[in-house]
Amino acid sequence: MNACTAGFAVSWAGEQSTGTRALRREQQLNRFLADVERRALRIAEIAVRDRDDALDLVQDAMIRLARRYADRDAAEWPPLFYRILQNGVRDWHRRRAVRNRVMVWFGRASRDDGYDAVAAAPDPFGRTPDEELANREAMDGLERAVHALPGRQREAFMLRTFEGLDVAGTAAAMGCSEGSVKTHYSRAVHSLREALGDHYEE
Repeated sequence: MNACTAGFAVSWAGEQSTGTRALRREQQLNRFLADVERRALRIAEIAVRDRDDALDLVQDAMIRLARRYADRDAAEWPPLFYRILQNGVRDWHRRRAVRNRVMVWFGRASRDDGYDAVAAAPDPFGRTPDEELANREAMDGLERAVHALPGRQREAFMLRTFEGLDVAGTAAAMGCSEGSVKTHYSRAVHSLREALGDHYEE
């Protein structure tokens, strides 16, 4: 259990009764969150470019899902969870924009520290250093290109591609129509193809 689920487990324990049905639901929800956590963290990291803030956003989304929607059918959890997470990301960007405007008003330019979202880890597939470097550079390029997309395009692309939600689930997570999802996703793919060229594969 890592930073996100550890914090969530404490919150969940304080929220639920000890009945058998509640216990089964708790276990089911914990399995869902454990399964989705790593991908959700990746999505949040790309969106905000700060691991600590991304961890906070994911944990907050987990807690909100448990408090508000634990009694919903499990099939509803993925779009609900990602809608909560995307709302949190948008709120984070709004707060950041306000803070930057305040800093500029007082004559203090905001500073963004460089952040490498690709974690350095041993390669289990035994690639050569040159291959590993090429793969890392390709991933860096993809993450920069995805981060540069307009917010709604980035959301549609990450939910459809990284999380594998279908159009209906993505629409529910984003709070928009299925037609809007298709438009945002199509534009995102077009922009990524232009930005990445031969490195991009849908």
